[in-house]
Amino acid sequence: MSGALAGKHALVTGGGRGIGASIARTLAGHGAAVTILGRDAAKLDQLIAELRANADVQAVVADVSDEESVGVAFAAARARFGDIAILVNNAGIARSRPFHAMDRALWSRVLDTNLTGTFLCCLAVVPAMSAARWGRIVNVASTAGLVGGPYISAYSAAKHGVIGLTRSLASEFARAGVTVNAVCPGFTETDMLDDAVANIAATTGRSPEQARATLAATSASRRFVTADEVANAVAWLCLPGSDAVSGQAIVVAGGEPRPA
Repeated sequence: MSGALAGKHALVTGGGRGIGASIARTLAGHGAAVTILGRDAAKLDQLIAELRANADVQAVVADVSDEESVGVAFAAARARFGDIAILVNNAGIARSRPFHAMDRALWSRVLDTNLTGTFLCCLAVVPAMSAARWGRIVNVASTAGLVGGPYISAYSAAKHGVIGLTRSLASEFARAGVTVNAVCPGFTETDMLDDAVANIAATTGRSPEQARATLAATSASRRFVTADEVANAVAWLCLPGSDAVSGQAIVVAGGEPRPA
């Protein structure tokens, strides 16, 4: 990779595994000092042990849906690496349930993590980014934030909200030198995909192989995305040369999502 992000402090939420871990590795490979935020301290420690030999990295534990937890974690992150110049909001949860079986607790949990968590983390960094006249915010949304789907009403609503927030912040902070974009992965080879496959198999009687084929068929390329492919898209939005790209929802799904 390059040293193009040397001197920049990047913070990645939900960074302990899956897409978040790939993003942390990729940004560190481009020279950024990286703070990896997550809820599972053991997972974070494993990733830090992997990366510390070749990168400046640290871990902070926080629940992005909790305002106090976010404040404490971001203050700890800044104490070592300084103001956050790059924020990647990747933390999220996905839960599927028929709408008539949705309860308020599940609805709130999904929106609090995916949407309110993104709001709280953005709020923690935009003052310093604006003052520095440079910043990059990348929100990991989903193709579910662009098209609806059965059984994912809470998740889809949250990710649509993330894209709306992205576009509003991009407009508001454009003159401050801060770009705000969303990356929208399709089904990606992560633990979350494994959970989705298991859920489909359990509720429909299909085999895991049949469930995976059904999900892969939603992409024009008939395959799943890799976490590294998502990470490369995120990194491009942070690297020099992307200054004029803001307010975009970039699909990483092997082709435009097709209705199921």
